[in-house]
Amino acid sequence: MRSGRRLPWSAAALAGVLLVAAGALAMVALRGPSTPGTMNDRVRAVASMLRCPVCQNLSVADSPSRLAQQMRTTIAEELRAGRTPEQIRSGFSASYGEWILLAPPKRGIDLIAWLAPLFLVVGALGAGIAAVRRWTAGHTVGPHRDTVDVASASSLTTADRRLLERALRAAAEESE
Repeated sequence: MRSGRRLPWSAAALAGVLLVAAGALAMVALRGPSTPGTMNDRVRAVASMLRCPVCQNLSVADSPSRLAQQMRTTIAEELRAGRTPEQIRSGFSASYGEWILLAPPKRGIDLIAWLAPLFLVVGALGAGIAAVRRWTAGHTVGPHRDTVDVASASSLTTADRRLLERALRAAAEESE
């Protein structure tokens, strides 16, 4: 019998792969999005953050409507005039309201939309860890892994206790 517990190689390999993936995601997140180079790329970057007022399920960058074309022209003119993408989005937001923004602002009640996925992932990881600990706690290595302390089962009636003791004795005799 082994006295210590060791992870199987598959679990160690999975842990390694998860660490490498987490590291890669962290590097991408820290680097952030690349800045667009050409004017068309800059216009598209700003327009992709705005909802088309005509076809509301598309961004201004993707919409074929005449209003979206005019909005793209306005964005290009304002970028040439030296305004920042945030200033341009703020201008459209002031004209049309915050619903024009495809991504909700990261403040106030809209902060919930940004934090909810994080809370869900942390909660799922916590539940997964708790489930694995409960599962592994009942699977110890050794001859007494299936023993039950009948005396501590205080919620059982006398008849249930006797039935449990008989079942445990029968199981022990079968395993011998």
